[in-house]
Amino acid sequence: MTTVAIISGSPSRASKTNRVAEWVSEQLQQIGHTVYVIRLRDLPAEDLLYAHSSSDSIVKTHDWIRQSRVVVVLSPVYKGSYTGILKAYLDLLPEKAFSGKLVVPIVTGGTIAHLLALEYALKPIFSILGAREILHGVFILDWTLGHDDEGRLVFSDDLLSRMEEVIHSISHGSEK
Repeated sequence: MTTVAIISGSPSRASKTNRVAEWVSEQLQQIGHTVYVIRLRDLPAEDLLYAHSSSDSIVKTHDWIRQSRVVVVLSPVYKGSYTGILKAYLDLLPEKAFSGKLVVPIVTGGTIAHLLALEYALKPIFSILGAREILHGVFILDWTLGHDDEGRLVFSDDLLSRMEEVIHSISHGSEK
């Protein structure tokens, strides 16, 4: 099995994006992968805003990414692009931080108009950071996510199928 870094770019504590990140983490751990979850909202704001790339918290996340063969990046879409907190973090990554890695974008949005954020906002950044391969990724409309009576995340049938395909691709793509 392999090591996977999951970067959750949601600035909110209770967000659909963070819940999807946790679901991906659980699925990967259940099949034996080592997973590091980087919740950007939990990093010190000063480190992100003032570009303290040598702070202990930022260095630790960079080490996790360096150790990983796969990087999953999640973000809600605000005004047609990924979040500012994700932008601030990506700016702190070393040049070619994704070199030789499989990168998987997962984006949540309220309308289908946000779908283009995958192709025109995130994927170019991943290329600049040296990604070996960038999966098509998953765009998740907010209404396709719900929760059951016990508060567990529930996907629509179509979304569940696409998310299971991502888990499969991560497991098999990381073997290259």
